[in-house]
Amino acid sequence: MMNMQQMMKQAQKLQKQMESSQKELAATDFVGKSAQDLVTATFSGDKTLKAIDFKTDVVDPDDLETLQEMTLQAVNDALAQIDKATEKSMGAFAGKLPF
Repeated sequence: MMNMQQMMKQAQKLQKQMESSQKELAATDFVGKSAQDLVTATFSGDKTLKAIDFKTDVVDPDDLETLQEMTLQAVNDALAQIDKATEKSMGAFAGKLPF
């Protein structure tokens, strides 16, 4: 069994690796798309909305509902990508904890 000093060193090493992974994730862009890519939403890995783009085909003043739905699709798609990447990146550390 590990002694306390070894456990603390391993925990500190894992903490630094986790912080590095978090920074890398935050620096990554995730682009969510609606059906037919008519709306795209770009987020950074820390879930900050960086850009939202609309193709002219989806902009119809008489049909704002479709634009709203496609915007939600794009935003939710990007956020789901971030969650998946976060789970993959941070989940790798769960099995390495010394306690």
